[in-house]
Amino acid sequence: MKAMRIILPLVLLASVTVRAPGASAPAVEQWEAYEITLPGPSEGNPFTDVTLSADFTSGSAELSVPGFYDGNGTYRIRFAPPSQGHWTYVTHSNSPQLDGKSGEVMAVAPSGENHGPVRVHETFHFIYADGTPYYPIGTTCYVWTHQPDDLEEQTLKTLAGSPFNKVRMCIFPKSFAYNANDPVNYPFVRGADGKFDFTHFDPVNWQHFERRVADLRKLGIQADIILFHPYDRWGFAEMDKAADDRYLRYAIARLSAYRNVWWSLANEYDFMIPPLRKGQHGNKSVQDFDRFFSILQKEDPFNHLRSIHYAAKMYDYAKPWVTHASIQNRDLTQVIGWRAKFQKPVVVDECRYEGNIPQSWGNLKAPDMLHQFWVGTICGGYVGHGETLKDPNDILWWSKGGVLHGQSPPRIAFLKKTMEALPYDQMTPSRPAANFFVLSKPGSVYLVYAIKPGPIELTLAGPHSYRVDALDTWTMTADSLPKANPGQFIFTAARADFLLRLQADN
Repeated sequence: MKAMRIILPLVLLASVTVRAPGASAPAVEQWEAYEITLPGPSEGNPFTDVTLSADFTSGSAELSVPGFYDGNGTYRIRFAPPSQGHWTYVTHSNSPQLDGKSGEVMAVAPSGENHGPVRVHETFHFIYADGTPYYPIGTTCYVWTHQPDDLEEQTLKTLAGSPFNKVRMCIFPKSFAYNANDPVNYPFVRGADGKFDFTHFDPVNWQHFERRVADLRKLGIQADIILFHPYDRWGFAEMDKAADDRYLRYAIARLSAYRNVWWSLANEYDFMIPPLRKGQHGNKSVQDFDRFFSILQKEDPFNHLRSIHYAAKMYDYAKPWVTHASIQNRDLTQVIGWRAKFQKPVVVDECRYEGNIPQSWGNLKAPDMLHQFWVGTICGGYVGHGETLKDPNDILWWSKGGVLHGQSPPRIAFLKKTMEALPYDQMTPSRPAANFFVLSKPGSVYLVYAIKPGPIELTLAGPHSYRVDALDTWTMTADSLPKANPGQFIFTAARADFLLRLQADN
């Protein structure tokens, strides 16, 4: 018997049906997802035949929010108030049942860990909407939401005890090495002939996916949602333009009210552009991805972060609709140059993975993965993790999730703790010599990372002396060294991967 996924009732959103005039306005936290549920037509194909949106107004602020069909004659509109106060709304639809419905909602102060969505900060960094610092340490777990429920729950438990606060994850299933299993269901309805109807979404599949996005939100983890990819055997990578755009707009309508959403247009987008190699699928062009970016920029009412991941041909991250660069590269010394070129945050989402599989992209030893993290960090970027250690059941973290087996995560946690204790959004990277990099706020703090043994020479600014610590990135310890005076500082790194931290006594 084929497995079936049944969505059990779970309160994920503040939900309300249309209220009678004069009823008191329901309350929802700023940046929390608030849902309006409306009964409507179910005949024909509501996914293509019925349009629905709502205009929300608060003082001079106006926001148009798309709605969507959720099956069984049910329509939903999800709104995440960007500011506190009294909001009113009115719906617009080509269906008389759905058109002209009005109501109100009171947006109140956020509580707990609700810091709002993540935004770009000071050109190269990130911050929550309420001003709380956000230091991204991501991991890749492409199709963890397409696995059996017990494995998905195990993944969430693992993430809860990990340093990772961003997860790269796909909406579509993936056909690739170590990932041959079919999911329980798909984003589109599949007919008896085995073909997918790209005009009919499967609400059960989407309900499950958004539950997992909400689960990540509870853990304080950003869902970096990958919308397209080339590793496909079902036809999703080769939909026509109308189907692509319809799918993208449906994803916006369903998911954009979740404050922890980031948009990644594609994983390895350039492998979806013909001519294709074996194992790749796609019928796209650069212009298609430009169009997708434009749709996201114009139609996502909550303006989530937007980027795209490549394999061999880098996308032009200077384009105005891109909020940050999503890099795949083995040479993290280039981060300084990418920052200067794009004038945006640089996130190296893939620098190879800690693993032992034959493929070169998945056989980094843990010390080498840690080296990549520190080089990318000291060069002013943010580095992502992945794990591809062999498993007899092909449950590799990078694809299916489960349990982390590698040695790098606790050491990545040490890096995260070290950086979060510093004014990293005020620090500038440099490479004074071939053998070391510096990330500094002159007169306040310097991080010096030697990639090979040799002399280190700096000029320390300011009037104060500096506390000096040698940090062992592998043992996660710090040893105090003699203080340094302002002016010329000379030191010899006895080995590679040597890290100094100098902090002013002020």
